Amino acid sequence: MTVKQLPETLINQIAAGEVVERPASAAKELIENAIDAGATRIDIATAGGGKALLRVTDNGFGMDARDLELAVRRHCTSKLDGSLDEIRSLGFRGEALPSIGSVARLSISTRRQGAPHALRIQVEGGKVSEVGPAPGNFGTVVEVRDLFFATPARLKFMKSERAEAGAITEVVKRMAIAFPAIRFVLSGTDRSALEFPATGDDHLARIAQILGADFRDNAIALDAVREDVALTGFAGIPTFNRGNAAHQYAFVNGRPVQDKLILSAIRGAYAETVPQGRYPVAVLSITLDPALVDVNVHPAKSDVRFRDAGLVRGLIVGAIREALTREGARPSTAGAGAMLRAFRPGMGGFGTSAGGNAGWTPASSPSRPLASGLMQPGLAETPQGRFDSLAMPTARSEAAPIETRQAVERDFPLGAARAQLHANYIVAQTRDGLVIVDQHAAHERLVFEDMRKALSGRRLPSQGLLIPEIVDLPEEDCDRLAAHAQEFDRLGLALERFGPGAMAVRETPAMLGEMDVPSLLRQLADEIAEWETAGGLFARLEHVAATMACHGSVRSGRVLRAEEMNALLRKMEETPGSGQCNHGRPTYVELKLADIERLFGRS
Repeated sequence: MTVKQLPETLINQIAAGEVVERPASAAKELIENAIDAGATRIDIATAGGGKALLRVTDNGFGMDARDLELAVRRHCTSKLDGSLDEIRSLGFRGEALPSIGSVARLSISTRRQGAPHALRIQVEGGKVSEVGPAPGNFGTVVEVRDLFFATPARLKFMKSERAEAGAITEVVKRMAIAFPAIRFVLSGTDRSALEFPATGDDHLARIAQILGADFRDNAIALDAVREDVALTGFAGIPTFNRGNAAHQYAFVNGRPVQDKLILSAIRGAYAETVPQGRYPVAVLSITLDPALVDVNVHPAKSDVRFRDAGLVRGLIVGAIREALTREGARPSTAGAGAMLRAFRPGMGGFGTSAGGNAGWTPASSPSRPLASGLMQPGLAETPQGRFDSLAMPTARSEAAPIETRQAVERDFPLGAARAQLHANYIVAQTRDGLVIVDQHAAHERLVFEDMRKALSGRRLPSQGLLIPEIVDLPEEDCDRLAAHAQEFDRLGLALERFGPGAMAVRETPAMLGEMDVPSLLRQLADEIAEWETAGGLFARLEHVAATMACHGSVRSGRVLRAEEMNALLRKMEETPGSGQCNHGRPTYVELKLADIERLFGRS
């Protein structure tokens, strides 16, 4: 078979298969070009999920005739100067526009400041037109029509118009979070208009535009540095979680990425704090020397490789855990909000009453207090007096009234215990509301944190094997395990090399009891190979500790004295992560006085 040179058009179509996987890929490339051009406003319009039309308009620098002619040629770029070690722009490969032009009908209109008119060039299925004059404002308009018309086989693999439009929306959201000083407008016949006004330096305000106003009230600021790597952003408290990982955003030197190392670090940082099947909300921005990260891993530029992956992962895990320790004990505002949304004023209480509550207003309620202080009919003193003989519920203790008053006066975050309901829920009064605590879940968390401290504070107890277990492994896996032998030894796992392709295990962690040693070693070796870390053993030990804490904590159904309840509240205030149990469920909910008044229609 004779070797021959492929035609330029076919080469571009092959390249387009990597760069432009779907309409959202094209949108990402065009938005990156607009940002690199210094735009402060970017308008994106779509039709047919981006397959029929994708138009990106910006107010950036624009191009002259020579730049415009070169822009649609492969490997022509203004953003790279002879080295891949100093990439400080979003685009740099010079492949996006020629790739799009090879599979679609591409039109570019551009005008620089001071130019008498705009210029236009068109590319249709790889065929390039001459540069000619055109009307247009300052900036650039890139219009892509009939995407993949030149490669109809690719169209068969596209999803529905709605799904493709949603993917473009997600691209715009990620770019909007990364660049809060830019105004983004997304519109089209296949969607509702979406606008993200510029917020300048207020990054949290932009994030709130994307993730909702609740995120502002449930986010913890991150600001950490390790060696030459800086981490900023916001981490949601554990009880503010979602059903998938779509609300986790990561940026490296301003570039939106979907890197598995970063996602793994987020998951590890929230271990034992978020319920299984739920995902934390986080927005992380990593800044480091461009020479320490490779963004040229894939033409789509969504994956990166760090020179020191362990340092980056450790920075993320440490910063998030420190933030959760500092502020993560507070409850999610979504809990009280859901309660208020579920409540329907009137005799029906929560949900829909049998008689309905249509037309109810605070002003029309017969229970509304009058300004004069007079009682409404139905609450006269005679029927009210029938309640006088009833004993008031209380968490009885002789010192309770004084202790309660002192706790409220000292403004403890969780207040002072006032009662215990159903032998499981502690009701505490705070200065400006009340707190309801699940005593079992709260104490379970306290016991677990004590055990976690013991895990990290000394070498864990181990049990020696009468006969060392020899595990045959590939030599590269043995090298990985041997490099982490000291770390494993601190956790009670003593191992050493036993020839070129085997490991000898002499001790195993006592907490794990009988175990499948070969399976554990293979799992640890795979983890080191993929993540360059070995946290799986510690995670398994923590899981055992969590189970022991669950069985060793105060059980539901146990009646507590007032001083016991208050001691539990004070311990929760001192313990990091006490806002949720080991399974990620909230340990308490809080209602402010304003919320309570809303429940009764007083505000």
